[in-house]
Amino acid sequence: MWVYSPGLTINNIKQVINETIETNILRKPSPTRLRELIRQIRACRTAAEERAVVNTECAYIRSTFRETDCIWKCRNMAKLLYIHMLGYPAHFGQVECLKLAASSKYTDKRIGYLGAMLLLDERTDVHVLLTNCLKNDLNSPTQFVVGTALCTLAAIASPEMARDLCNDVERLIVSTNAFLRKKAILCAFRFVRRVPELMEDYLPKCEVFLADKNHGILIATITLITEMCEQSVAVLRYFKSIIPTLVRMLKSLTVTGYSPEHLVSGVSDPFLQVKILRLLRVLGHGDSTQSEIMNDVLAQVATSTETSKNAGNAILYETVLTIMNVESENSLRVLAVNILGRFLLNNDKNIRFIGLLTLVKTVHKDMTAVQRHRITILECLSDGDPSIQRCAMELSFTLINTQNIEMVVRELLRYLESTDAEMKALCSSKIVLAAETYSPSIRWHLDVLLKILTIAGNNIRDDVISSTIQLISNSPQHEQRFITDKMWEAIMNMNQLENRQPLVQVAVWAIGEYGEAGGFDEYELIEHYRQLLWAPQLSITTKQYILVSLAKFSVRIDGCTPEIQNIINSFRVHMNIDLQQRANEFSQLFTNYKHLRNSLLEKMPKLKLSELTTSEYNADFASPESSQVEHQQEEPDTVEEPSNQDILLDLLGDCFSSDGNGNNALAVVPVTQQAATTQPYLQTTSFNQSGLSSYNNNGPMAAGTADSIMDMLGLAAPNQMHQTIDQTTIPAIDVYNKDDIYIRFFIHPYSTVGEQPSARITVQTTNGSQATIEKFLFQAAVPKSFVLTLREPSSTVMPPGGTIMQDLLIARQTLPNQGGTGLRMKVRFSYEIENYSMMEQIDVNEFPNGFLR
Repeated sequence: MWVYSPGLTINNIKQVINETIETNILRKPSPTRLRELIRQIRACRTAAEERAVVNTECAYIRSTFRETDCIWKCRNMAKLLYIHMLGYPAHFGQVECLKLAASSKYTDKRIGYLGAMLLLDERTDVHVLLTNCLKNDLNSPTQFVVGTALCTLAAIASPEMARDLCNDVERLIVSTNAFLRKKAILCAFRFVRRVPELMEDYLPKCEVFLADKNHGILIATITLITEMCEQSVAVLRYFKSIIPTLVRMLKSLTVTGYSPEHLVSGVSDPFLQVKILRLLRVLGHGDSTQSEIMNDVLAQVATSTETSKNAGNAILYETVLTIMNVESENSLRVLAVNILGRFLLNNDKNIRFIGLLTLVKTVHKDMTAVQRHRITILECLSDGDPSIQRCAMELSFTLINTQNIEMVVRELLRYLESTDAEMKALCSSKIVLAAETYSPSIRWHLDVLLKILTIAGNNIRDDVISSTIQLISNSPQHEQRFITDKMWEAIMNMNQLENRQPLVQVAVWAIGEYGEAGGFDEYELIEHYRQLLWAPQLSITTKQYILVSLAKFSVRIDGCTPEIQNIINSFRVHMNIDLQQRANEFSQLFTNYKHLRNSLLEKMPKLKLSELTTSEYNADFASPESSQVEHQQEEPDTVEEPSNQDILLDLLGDCFSSDGNGNNALAVVPVTQQAATTQPYLQTTSFNQSGLSSYNNNGPMAAGTADSIMDMLGLAAPNQMHQTIDQTTIPAIDVYNKDDIYIRFFIHPYSTVGEQPSARITVQTTNGSQATIEKFLFQAAVPKSFVLTLREPSSTVMPPGGTIMQDLLIARQTLPNQGGTGLRMKVRFSYEIENYSMMEQIDVNEFPNGFLR
C-alpha cells in the first residue's frame, strides 16, 4: 500500500506498480485451470494415478482456502466441484461456498451458489447459514442475482427455510419480470413439496398464470398445480374447473403449433405437452365426467403426433399413461395399447423397454387389446438386452390363458435355456404355477415339468420339485409309467447330473414309487444308483432321495435284494450322520424286521394337490363324487383360537379405547393354515377405476364351491347366491395411496347371519412401482362387536402393475343399541421390495353411513 505524494514522478509511479505486480502476482503462480485438471485426470491410465492427481489438487485447494487474500478462490471452487462430481470427498469446501455466495461479485456468487446446491443438504448445519444470504439476494436489484438465489432455494430449501422466505418468493411470483416469475413459481413448487400447508397462498395466482403466453411460465405453473393436486384432494377438486383450459391449450399445440420458436424435431413444445398430459392424468383419475371432456383431444394427440423422433415418442408415452389412468373409452384404450405395440417394434432398445414396462403396468386395464400383441411380446424374449427380456417375461405370464398356454410356455422354455441363473429360478417357478392353473392335459403338464427340470438344472426353487412330485402322485397309472420311463432316460443319457440334481431327486422318487412298471433293466438301474451314491459332486439331499428310492425299489422288484442290501450296508459307516442313520434303519428292515419291510416301504398315498390347481384340472385325477367327498372331509370347523388372537392383537396394538364391557377392544378372527386352504379368494375379478366386475374363467373356485364356502360360514343369502355383481352398486373406499402402493376396499351387498348383518369387503392392492413386490401380507383388526375373517389372498407377489385380491368377511355380534359401536378397522400390511422390508399401519374409519347397522 502506498500513499500518493506530490513529489512522485510518473516514472516513480510506474516503478511502484511494477513492484506490486511482481510481488503479489508474478511470484505467486496462478493455479491449474479447470480445463487442464480435466485433461490430467482423463490422461490417467489407472485409478491410482487418478487418485494421486486428485489428492494433489485437493491439498492445494485446501491451502488456498486458508489464505485470506487469494484471488483464485472462484477457480479453485470450480475444480473442487468437478472433483466432487467424480465421487471424491469435497465437504471441506462447504464453508467456502458460503463465502463466495456472500461475495459482491456475480462470478463468485454464481460459483458459490452452485457449490451450495451440490455440497449442501438439509442434514448439514452449514445449510442454515445460507438463509440470510439468500434473503439479501432475493431483494437485489439485479435480476440475475435474484434468479441465481431462486435456483438455489428451489434446489435445497428445507421446511424452515421455506417458512422464512415464503413471503419473498410470493412477492416475486407476481413480478412483471417473466424471467423471475418463472423461477419463483418453481421455487414455490419446492416449498409446497416440503411444507404442504403453504399451498393455499398460491391457489388463486395459478389460475391467472395459465393465461400467460410465456411457455416457461406455463410449464412452471402446471408443474406447481400438479404437485398441489397430488398433495390434497380438496385442491384437486378445486382445479377440475381448469380441464377445458388445458384441453384447449393441448389442442392448439397439436393442431396449430402456435409457437414455432418452441419446435423440437418438428413437435411443438413437447415439454409443455408432457406437463399438460400429466396434469390431465391427475385431474381425470376416477372421474368419468371430466375424463369425457379430454377423450377427443387425447385421441387427437395419439393419432397426429410424429413418431419418427424421440420427442414425439415421449408425448405418445405420456398420452398412453393418461388414457390408461383416466376413465377413457374402450376404443381409446385399444388405441393406447396399439401405440405401445408400435413401441415394441422400434429399433431403439429404450423405447422397447418403456413399451414393455408400460404394458406390464396397464395390462389389467384391457387384457384383450394386449393379447393382440402377444407375438411381438414373445419375440422380445430373444432380445439381447436382459432388462427387455425380464420385462417381456413378466408380461408374458400375465397373458397366459387356456387357449394360448402351449405356445407361450414353448417360448418361455426357449427363453429359460438362455437366461442367467437368477432368472431361471424365477421363470421356472412361474411356468410351474401357470401350468398348474391352465394345463390342457396331464401328459403335457408332466412333459413341461420334465423340461423345466432338465433346462433349469440346479437353478430352480424347491416348489418346482414338490409340485412335480405332487402331480406324479395324483396322475393316472399310465401317466405315472410314462413319466417314470422319461425320468429314467433323462438321468441315464444325460451328462453332468451334478448340475441337474433336482431332476435326479424327482426321477429317483418316481422310480422308487412306480419302478415295477418301468421299462428298464433292474441290474443296470442298481449299478447306476451305485455310481450316483458314490459321486462326490452330488449333495447329501440327493443321496438321501437315492437311498430311500433304493430301499423302496427292493420291494417293487424281486431278485435284486442282495445287491441293494450290500449298497445300503456300505453307508452304515458314512461320515454324514443322516445317511448313516438311514442306512442302519433300512439294514434292519432287511434282517431283523424283514416281515415289516413290505408294509413300511409301500407306495405313498396320493399327495394333496397345490391349491392353485383348478377345479377343472382336478377332474382329470378323480371322479366328481370322490372330489366332493374329499372336499367335505377337508372342511374344518371355524374355531377362534384365543392364543393366536392375542398374538395378532399384540401385533396391531390396542388402539381402540375399551369400555367396561370390553365392546370396543379389538376383535380378530385369525386365519389358520387349515382354514386358509378352504377359504381362498372367492372369484376371479376384473377391476377398473369405476368398480368391480366378475367374469368366469374356469378358475380355481367354481360357483358351487364358492357358494358352499359361503354356506359353511353362514354368510350366503338365498337370493344372492348366483347374482352377477354390478359395478355401479359396489361403493369403493380409497384406503391407501402412497409410495406407489394403492389399496381400495370394494364393499359388496350384504345379508344377515341370523339377526346380525354381515358383509364381504374385497381388498384390491395394486403395485404402481417399477419393481416387483414380494411377501405381501395384509392384516386387519376390528372392535369386538364384530367378527372378522380374512380369506386367503390371490397371491403374495405383485409384479409392476400387478394386483392382489383378498376378501374380508365381517359380521356384527352386537347391535348398536346393545352397546356395540360403528365399524372401524386397523390395517397393517408388509412387503419386500428390492431387498428392503417395508411395513405400514393405517386406520380405516370412512365406511358408508349405516354400514352393518
